[in-house]
Amino acid sequence: MRAPSIPVVMTFSSSDPTGASGIQADIEALFGLGCHCTTIITAITAQDSLGVKDNTPIATSLIIEQARAVLNDIAISAFKVGDIGSIENLSAIYTLLKDHPRIPIVLHLASHVVGSPNTPDTEMTTALTTLLCPMTTVLTVDTDTAQILTPGADTLDACAQKLLDIGCERVLIKNCTGLEKTVENTLYGNHRLLEKFSWERIKGNYRGAGCTLTASIAGLLAHGLDPTEAIIEAQKYTWDCIRQGVRLGIGSQLPNRLFWARKPSTD
Repeated sequence: MRAPSIPVVMTFSSSDPTGASGIQADIEALFGLGCHCTTIITAITAQDSLGVKDNTPIATSLIIEQARAVLNDIAISAFKVGDIGSIENLSAIYTLLKDHPRIPIVLHLASHVVGSPNTPDTEMTTALTTLLCPMTTVLTVDTDTAQILTPGADTLDACAQKLLDIGCERVLIKNCTGLEKTVENTLYGNHRLLEKFSWERIKGNYRGAGCTLTASIAGLLAHGLDPTEAIIEAQKYTWDCIRQGVRLGIGSQLPNRLFWARKPSTD
């Protein structure tokens, strides 16, 4: 199979009709970084800028059919896994990805995938930590999700070490909540803390920032950057998207992933 002229990333996620998150966010972020996005839809959602109204997982057989049709035709340079939809879909994605062990995988686990700290989805977390996490090149999680995935770990450092022990190559823990003036993200790898990042907190609520970050990490891996370089550049790109974000509805704003496409007039 001949390599395409631009890097191709395959993303697994849900469809968001607002275009703020999910597959639609992946397409925009990857386009913005010079990649082509092939899209495997795992769920159909009904949502607006205020939140999700309904979420219906796609049949597992159709996920497999979507992915195999593309994989048999186009050379893929990186995978990104976001909203999974169901345990059955998770198993199908695992089966597909394990046949391509040399292609980097970026796994984005948002809190709604694993439940809440008080009511964790233990079946889903067990499946994630035994199937997808061990093959992941870069895992991105917020602080709550990190704690749900690693019960018994009493610090974020301990959470990260457990996730590295499971098999994740890099773990980026995002501390996105709070009232501090900065957002602190922490990167772990090689069984140690690698680097801490501090970003100015931009006022407002933004939907799709996590999708933007993880899709852009996958895109930069597809361009050949090593994981740490990809994570650093993807954070900068995501911060720029948020800084120039837009409000299209009555709820949350969304990152402007194509902020670079039209320069302001100098007239």
